[in-house]
Amino acid sequence: MTTQTALIVDDEPDIRDLLEITLTRMGITTYTAPDLASARELLQQHNPQLCLTDMNLPDGNGIDLVHWIQQHTPCTPVAVITAYGSMDTAIESLKAGAFDFVSKPVELPRLRELVNSALKLSEPQTGETAESDEPGLLLGDSPQIRKLRTQTKKLARSQAPVFISGESGSGKELVARMIHLQGPRSDGPFIAVNCGAIPSELMESEFFGHKKGSFTGAVENKQGLFRSADGGTLFLDEVADLPLAMQVKLLRAIQEKAVRPVGDTKEVPVDIRVLSATHKNLPELVQEGDFRQDLFYRINVIELAVPPLRERAEDIPLLAEHILQRIAREYECDPAKLTPAAIQRLQGYEFPGNVRELENILERAFTLCDEDLIDASDLHLGGGACLPARAATEPTLPDQTSEAQQPIAVPEGEIDLEYYLEGLERQAIEKALEATRWNKTAAAKRLGISFRALRYRLKKLGME
Repeated sequence: MTTQTALIVDDEPDIRDLLEITLTRMGITTYTAPDLASARELLQQHNPQLCLTDMNLPDGNGIDLVHWIQQHTPCTPVAVITAYGSMDTAIESLKAGAFDFVSKPVELPRLRELVNSALKLSEPQTGETAESDEPGLLLGDSPQIRKLRTQTKKLARSQAPVFISGESGSGKELVARMIHLQGPRSDGPFIAVNCGAIPSELMESEFFGHKKGSFTGAVENKQGLFRSADGGTLFLDEVADLPLAMQVKLLRAIQEKAVRPVGDTKEVPVDIRVLSATHKNLPELVQEGDFRQDLFYRINVIELAVPPLRERAEDIPLLAEHILQRIAREYECDPAKLTPAAIQRLQGYEFPGNVRELENILERAFTLCDEDLIDASDLHLGGGACLPARAATEPTLPDQTSEAQQPIAVPEGEIDLEYYLEGLERQAIEKALEATRWNKTAAAKRLGISFRALRYRLKKLGME
């Protein structure tokens, strides 16, 4: 087993001794340096797997050393020791490329967590490995997607909060998941939450948990999202939708690395990395007073922009093939292929809904195409093209002619439209199957849809 090594840089002998004892007890061979000059010499001589540096040094500061390491030994993760409450300094070190930071007085459990995470990054990443997409989430070979893969690989080696910007449907959650999977927290949980989907009155309980009996309906203890993500990554999607009151509490939880469950008097420490995203213009919301500047400053240590699909049209054939293969597996059908005309039509489309819209278009075309081949006409991308052309003249079953001529009776009061329409579709399919003695090919013909479309609907409605 290879001996793990670390460099400790601090001009205070007592601090150096404390850190050296702690790391030695963890089985790590340590080297110590009182200043920048000797630290650089030891880094070149021993190439340690981790560097811990104080911020204030006799011949410079810790950020100077972070910059030097980024240039000369970029595979060495470096953590900066900051003065208590120096959040601005900590953020500056993360922007410079530090792996993480720890505040004085150094809490040894927090230090051990940091060291263990950093040592998972000790394997050097160079050449093709550095540019690969190991989880296979970001598909494409365009310059934009290659750059994004390289950026995410680099950011995965840091613990800095990352703000992921991009249009709706562009794949922000995939980018967050890739950062998690390629980093030292990959063995821990990845918890994604849509901040706009949680009712404001339940937000504190959802994020921080609650104690049994703390409010009406709290019939048992609840862990909350922060503690569920302990040891892993918490992804806050649509973070711009958080109300101002919750923004204050979120900022405190992130800075203190601890949460207080509703109804509890004690704070519970949490070890998480926070990634966030929104399709909204967050700096504009800060200017308008709808988003706290201090929270924006804290979550936007590093910004990563996800390109829209229209800017990387050359990736569409590969993306489409991947999506069609997934749909075929999901609905247990043979995969369909795109004709050259269909590919050309997709590459000329603007995709306001980005990759999510591409998935919807292909899923619809998959159910309507004939002989496993999707042509341009199957895509229905023209004006008003979201509905299939054949939907304009919905077929009626011969034995239902009299019913079909009558308007459909819609229940009074509030209804769940999607559930109601699913019920009508289920009834039509059941009648067609009964009329054809459960011959699916004949039932599909009777319904005026392809056999593939019937298979798709049966799977979707759970009628197999």
